[in-house]
Amino acid sequence: MSSPSTTTHYRACNLCEAICGIEIEHSGDEIVAIRGDREDPFSRGHVCPKAVALKDIQDDPDRLRRPLRRTGTEWSEVGWPEALDEVAARLGAIRREHGRDSLAVYLGNPNVHNLGVLLYGPPLLRTLRTRNRYSATSVDQLPHHLAALEMFGHQLMLPIPDVDRTDFLLMLGANPVASNGSLMTAPGIERRLKELRERGGVLVVIDPRHTETARLADRHHFIRPGTDALLLLALLQTIFAEGLAKPGRLAEHCDSLDTVRRLAAEFPPARVAAATGIPAAEIAALASRFAAASSAVCYGRLGVSTQEFGGLCQWLINLLNTVTGNLDRPGGAMFTLPAVDALASYGRGHLGRWRSRVRGLPEFGGELPAAALAEEILNDEPQRIRALLTLAGNPVLSTPNGGQLERALGRLDFMVSIDLYLNETTRHAHLILPPTPPLERDHYDLVFNLLAVRNTAKFSPALFRPSRGALHDWQILDELHKRLANGSLGGRLKRAVWSRLGPRRLLDLGLRLGPYGSGLKPFGGGLTLARLERQEHGIDLGPLEPCLPERLHSPGNRIELAPGRLVADLDRLRRRLAAPAGLAAGTGELRLIGRRDVRSNNSWMHNFPRLMRGRDRCTLLMHPRDAARLELSDESRVAVVSRTGRVTAPLEITDRVMPGVVSLPHGWGHDRQGTRLATANSHPGASLNDLTDERQVDLLCGTAALNGVAVSVEKLSAPPG
Repeated sequence: MSSPSTTTHYRACNLCEAICGIEIEHSGDEIVAIRGDREDPFSRGHVCPKAVALKDIQDDPDRLRRPLRRTGTEWSEVGWPEALDEVAARLGAIRREHGRDSLAVYLGNPNVHNLGVLLYGPPLLRTLRTRNRYSATSVDQLPHHLAALEMFGHQLMLPIPDVDRTDFLLMLGANPVASNGSLMTAPGIERRLKELRERGGVLVVIDPRHTETARLADRHHFIRPGTDALLLLALLQTIFAEGLAKPGRLAEHCDSLDTVRRLAAEFPPARVAAATGIPAAEIAALASRFAAASSAVCYGRLGVSTQEFGGLCQWLINLLNTVTGNLDRPGGAMFTLPAVDALASYGRGHLGRWRSRVRGLPEFGGELPAAALAEEILNDEPQRIRALLTLAGNPVLSTPNGGQLERALGRLDFMVSIDLYLNETTRHAHLILPPTPPLERDHYDLVFNLLAVRNTAKFSPALFRPSRGALHDWQILDELHKRLANGSLGGRLKRAVWSRLGPRRLLDLGLRLGPYGSGLKPFGGGLTLARLERQEHGIDLGPLEPCLPERLHSPGNRIELAPGRLVADLDRLRRRLAAPAGLAAGTGELRLIGRRDVRSNNSWMHNFPRLMRGRDRCTLLMHPRDAARLELSDESRVAVVSRTGRVTAPLEITDRVMPGVVSLPHGWGHDRQGTRLATANSHPGASLNDLTDERQVDLLCGTAALNGVAVSVEKLSAPPG
């Protein structure tokens, strides 16, 4: 309850995918407290430590308030009109002299939490017309989109685990207790997993690390990094061999089931056991238990996406759910029906319409793999990238071989960043354009309602008025669009209308035209922004419901179980199984994996004091057997070395990571000079992506293979004295 001198504001936290409902108690412009909203129908009062960072962002003295221009190594403030005019002039001049593909854009993952950017970013990108578009997608979830496109006909047809109703949850390479869920928006996931077990359900976790989620599980199996596709094929082989394949009502809408049966037959458990590290009997028993459950769902996330066979993994996960009759059924893998239906307005997707110049990596959905960005700047071809726009991204710390990208950014003719901070990436920019912080803008989750385990909707109006002269992200994008666009009178009129509408009116239109909306009737009875805004805790639109085949976007509304591209990619997996890389005995070579922490979200949450308290979280985890072999002791500092770089970190010896594997968290490395991140600089950590390798990608779609990187670990000499 608020005190008489304070007011309570309700909204959704936009700092991670869980979109927890929060209540913010404030007195004027001062935030007094941030708590979970017990009346939010989706999160039911759950909140994680990150929510308090909203106050830290709002009050952060390091947060930029006005545009900055760099001259040499010095920064000075500049007015908005001058800054916007300069950006447009510099980008326009480079485009005229060197062509549209001399420009590049990088979009960071905070953009998917931002209504204005999602609505006003695409028009600017279409105006730039560059093929050099990059984003966090190709270092995160691209294999999910590929499998959805190939099987269901649309890149956003993403199956969501119905975790609240399932009886058997098989989880590969995911740690939602730390991440709060990913491509599975499920606030309070720890409670949901405990409820699963309380109702007699089973949770099985497959991961090279005994994670926070694995501690809640009935069973955890260590697996060697990069071998998940082999395990999934062996599960399918067992299900087919034992006559347990029962696609159920979707069988008549599926193509190529016999092809899948034939392909899986090559991979019995006995053939893959040595490679995966899981005994054949355990694999067979797991397959039988999964298929026999009254409802079951397999879910795989970052650990299986960011590896060299990520595309195969997500396809095989969809197959496992489909052939056991657990696709599009309660308790299985289901599809959302959000209030603003992105499938209706977003492109189906495409793969390989063009390729990167240097390495020939394929585009997906109009974006090239982030692993190719640095080399597209560093090459000496006349068509190289010469100018870069980054939007809420820090690719120096979040994409493979950050050191190489750092060198590349110094070669650009011009760089501009739309960002709140002078960070490890934006310090290379010539101009930084800072938008308003989260609490000064309206919020609605266009993306995460598409990924939620329940259909809900919530609108969060801005809590604070923007400071005088500040611009929202969408206004910055719109102003650049106006300055850079050419075209017909009709095109200019369309841009003018779009500018005047703003995110609120566009959101209202999306709600009215959505599946729960009133249409364009002024007095209809359906969902509108005005009705949603009156429900300050949000609206529960019900559980996920079966929707296939009607919601499919494939020809004839068919599910293609054996897409040609994915079937062909099995040849790579066959070659790897025939000659597995393994661990080079006696060389000290290990396999590196990343990890997440509930108080951290990639690289952009380390400047908030409340989240940085406590012990050092950026440690290298190593199994006691490996530590003994290398004569290393707990808490000693070690050097971790890969083909691309060398970092140092304190060692943490634990049996919660499997032998032959070491783990370093993602998003650290705040020891670069020239940033303005006082708190992060005092807790620098080591950047995992100084070790990851831009050459290691999933060749099918270009996703960075951040997990399973070969490294060696060296004992550091004791400091003198």
